[in-house]
Amino acid sequence: MKFFKRILQVLICTAVLSGCASFKMLNARMPLDQRVYIYSGTRLDWAALNENAAALTKYKVTPPRYPLIDFPFSLSFDTLYLPLAICAEVFN
Repeated sequence: MKFFKRILQVLICTAVLSGCASFKMLNARMPLDQRVYIYSGTRLDWAALNENAAALTKYKVTPPRYPLIDFPFSLSFDTLYLPLAICAEVFN
């Protein structure tokens, strides 16, 4: 049991140190009408995993160093943030 706790701690620390894609997308320096709000961090991680250069240049943000580790954390944050993201997308 201690082994699994240690692995979980290492994964969380690695994800935090690599930078969360969701927070990077929220702090992106781009005009508000060009921002992607709904599942933005998850989309950035997915584009980095698939090495989609067109999507990465569209977001104008460097992806995390380890997008596979960051993916579940960004997915959970984006899911919690979804009601606010929908409001931002609709009223923008």
